[in-house]
Amino acid sequence: MALGKQAKTLANGELKRVLAEVAGSRHPVRDKVMVLLSFKAGLRAKEIASLTWAMVTTASGELSDEIALTNTASKGKNGGREIPMHPALTEALAELRAVHPDVRPERTVVYSERGRSKSPESVRQWFFHLYARLGLRGASSHSGRRTFVTTAARRISEAGGSIRDVQALAGHADLKSTQRYIETSAVARKKVIGLI
Repeated sequence: MALGKQAKTLANGELKRVLAEVAGSRHPVRDKVMVLLSFKAGLRAKEIASLTWAMVTTASGELSDEIALTNTASKGKNGGREIPMHPALTEALAELRAVHPDVRPERTVVYSERGRSKSPESVRQWFFHLYARLGLRGASSHSGRRTFVTTAARRISEAGGSIRDVQALAGHADLKSTQRYIETSAVARKKVIGLI
């Protein structure tokens, strides 16, 4: 995707609108999980479609405190990674387990109308139609991931980390890939001058 054609990052108010929209859907809990996997874990459409319960649960079947994304579920040969679980995502996954009890380890977390796995393309289309209904022009299935990476990059120093930690969370082999995701801020550039 060319720099000028990157997916739109969403502000907190826009994310709240997205979550309010899916709350009224036919599968509100599943749909909330899909949104949070994108925005709070930074997963790609392929990763959302490929995520199994084994990747979000412990050996004893309890929800884990991290997503253990395998290489096969990700992009490239080494895209697998461990992503700490956001509390809102943990809560949504617990809700999903309660309403969709078929959570065998090999089953995908996100499912279709017929209870089968969704394809990466159907996940992309789902986000496309969701954002179109809300009039969020320029938003795509990558918007949540791009918002996640941008937010993590802006806040990582508060947690004592660096841009390399953001790279690891995103599963990028090259730091340049991570840098391309990060939305710049004129306000931040202006503020930092006063801090120099």
